[in-house]
Amino acid sequence: MKSLIVRAPGGLDRLEVSERPDPGEPGPGQIRVALHATSLNYHDLLVANGTIPAADGRVLMSDGAGVVEAVGEGVTEFRAGDAVVSCFFPQWADGAASDAVGSFAGTPGDGIDGFATQYAVRPATAFTRAPRGWCPAEAATLTTAGLTAWRALVDDGRLKAGDTVLTLGTGGVSIAALQIAKMMGASVIVTSSSDEKLERARALGADHTVNYRRHPEWSQQVLELTGGLGVHHVLELGGPGSVPESIRAVRVGGHISLIGVMTGFQGDVPTFELMRKQVRLQGLIVGSRRQQQDYVAALDQARVRPALDRRFALEELADAFRFQAGGGHFGKIVAEW
Repeated sequence: MKSLIVRAPGGLDRLEVSERPDPGEPGPGQIRVALHATSLNYHDLLVANGTIPAADGRVLMSDGAGVVEAVGEGVTEFRAGDAVVSCFFPQWADGAASDAVGSFAGTPGDGIDGFATQYAVRPATAFTRAPRGWCPAEAATLTTAGLTAWRALVDDGRLKAGDTVLTLGTGGVSIAALQIAKMMGASVIVTSSSDEKLERARALGADHTVNYRRHPEWSQQVLELTGGLGVHHVLELGGPGSVPESIRAVRVGGHISLIGVMTGFQGDVPTFELMRKQVRLQGLIVGSRRQQQDYVAALDQARVRPALDRRFALEELADAFRFQAGGGHFGKIVAEW
């Protein structure tokens, strides 16, 4: 079968198509999946370009969606023909994060082989059902980006109707957060440096938009839009370069989900303002299988589909990563085969 791998020490010029043995039939507790799509995340880019070291010949991509071809002995949750999507932390079934998910050792496309391949045989618990009616390219967007937004708002943030959500940028997590928040009856403010992207966000339901290039101290615009109170929830995707503005933009007792590191891995935090506002600043990485199942159940009831920016072939994954690194996308970039 055909797989897309990265050669150590990484780099987009070191991605190559490799012929791998077919994984065969599933054993007890396993399922065999014909994979048809993956979606690109910042974490995948860091593995591909060598920022996160991976084993030589690692099969890339943490997201994978496809169709069950066969089930092993003892598997009752799935049957042949079911549309499924992978789990970012296949070892995290439910409950709070633990030492088992404190690293990427069990994450596909990083610590173990990922889903840039034609077939996979894995434990049934490494997948959940995909949303009804979604194609594989759409389903592949929820493993990392979608579930991160769901956990940030619903599980950690306890989002409720009438809340106000601020999400930074218009990438996959932000657009998923916009859609989830509107599903739940919340108001949404979106930031971007592109007026064109902000118009597209409005078309998806954003109540307000702020161009952060035009307004470098964009927290002031957010405060004006919320009557001086600030927002209930912030999806903080910028990292240290934008955390101070996010703290200024959130209301007293609000919640900031620290998700991204686009501006670096460390920086200064206005701790007094954090204390004064009694803000909960919580780091998170994706979520559990149970949270993914809850998210899929919600999507089955909602009339939303993910925003797909551009589709690539599996062999074009290096070009897809270059497009992603350029930052011009809106929503998700996918590869399908």
